[in-house]
Amino acid sequence: MKICTRRPLVLGTTFAVAAAGMTLAGAPPSHAGGIRPAALASCPSHPVTYSGMTGSCVKLVQQLLIQHGYSVGSSGADGVFGNATLSAVRRFQSSRHLDATGVVDMLSWKALLSFGVTGSACVTKTYDQMTVPQRLGQLIMVGMTTSGQTTVHGLVSGYHVGNVVYLGGWSGNGTVGKTSDGLQRRATATATDGVPMLIAADQEGGYVQQLTGTGFSRLPTALTQGTWSSSHQTSTGATVGQQLRDVGVNVDLAPVTDTVPQSLGTRNGPIGHYYREYGYTPSTVSRAVTNIVHGLNSRGEIATLKHFPGLGRIANNTDTSSTGITDNTTTATDSYLTPFRAGIGAGAGMVMVGLAWYPKIDAANQAAFSSRIITTILRGNLGFHGVVVSDSLSAVAAQHLPVGDRAVKFIAAGGDIALTGAPSEVPAMLAAIRARVSASSTFAWQVNHAIHRVLTLKEQHGLLYCS
Repeated sequence: MKICTRRPLVLGTTFAVAAAGMTLAGAPPSHAGGIRPAALASCPSHPVTYSGMTGSCVKLVQQLLIQHGYSVGSSGADGVFGNATLSAVRRFQSSRHLDATGVVDMLSWKALLSFGVTGSACVTKTYDQMTVPQRLGQLIMVGMTTSGQTTVHGLVSGYHVGNVVYLGGWSGNGTVGKTSDGLQRRATATATDGVPMLIAADQEGGYVQQLTGTGFSRLPTALTQGTWSSSHQTSTGATVGQQLRDVGVNVDLAPVTDTVPQSLGTRNGPIGHYYREYGYTPSTVSRAVTNIVHGLNSRGEIATLKHFPGLGRIANNTDTSSTGITDNTTTATDSYLTPFRAGIGAGAGMVMVGLAWYPKIDAANQAAFSSRIITTILRGNLGFHGVVVSDSLSAVAAQHLPVGDRAVKFIAAGGDIALTGAPSEVPAMLAAIRARVSASSTFAWQVNHAIHRVLTLKEQHGLLYCS
């Protein structure tokens, strides 16, 4: 997924989901994200390192750490962070799957102010407290360009969208960091019940690297990375993970897990043409994918395997073409699935499903709309229990279907997060999901499970806390 199409958006009134006859009905929100506005009104946010700084925010951090059972050592009357306090902040962050830098950003504030249940109990409590529109918003990821921020902000506040992906190219860690923090500030009690967002970027390297400039290493193509030693691949994954975490991007839509046969090479439109593959054999790709995932995981970054079950054997790019996107070779037991199995074993938190056709697996449905591919093979045969995200449903390859049907068919096939690069498509997607939930108890069950998987992933990566 690298499409960055942007269309005009007309925002209407906030959609409401009728609870009658639905298993999704929820109570009004009560934990409001855990932030005390009065206490934090003057507290700095991303990124601030508190060593040697003074003020009431420092004192508040110390008080909260003590309430969580941490020793902060002695401090002066002005509340200066000493080494003991900085150490306590880092240990607190590490224990909650946050980036343990000592930087107290918005997510760290939410964690510090939360004293409730954790783990699956927190997921259940959060789900129960969310309104139905807030729950459904967790199933959408919308693309945001530098010029499209106002539109996306409106989708978060008006349509409760819970996840964003940077598209179109962004420059400089200062700009990205402030933008990410601004997005998380919009995850309010009204918008998302205080549940923070998954914020993603395509940070592969080569021709596909959405974040560049100051603070972001310029990465070579995956084909070059595939020739590196395992230690070099792992360290690169860790570096990328740290750079993304430093700017509030918690999901890397990488590594590319597709294998392109050398006989096809650059004639493969979506992958080979851009040298996005780590190699020409499943074993080479498996090694690189495993190492990159380990590196990303070491920094708490969510790795995303893509584009299941593999785009390496088609001619044209699904982003821009609806023809030449049929793979007549891949089967349910194909060796080209091996890298995906390796990435799952390495601990990838997400898998992106592509939009190509695989008639030897499912002749009737594209991958993103195939329960055979998502539920039977990915979740069943390969044992993936994490979050499944679609490739961009605004892609040309999906435009033969009505917008709403794309999201509904994806979730019905076993998917979790419907991704679109076109913000204008979000209202129709949410309306269609709502309508289908009202009409089908089976689909409502699938939606409930998808929401729980998204919230569970967020809890596992320091993005969900209960008061």
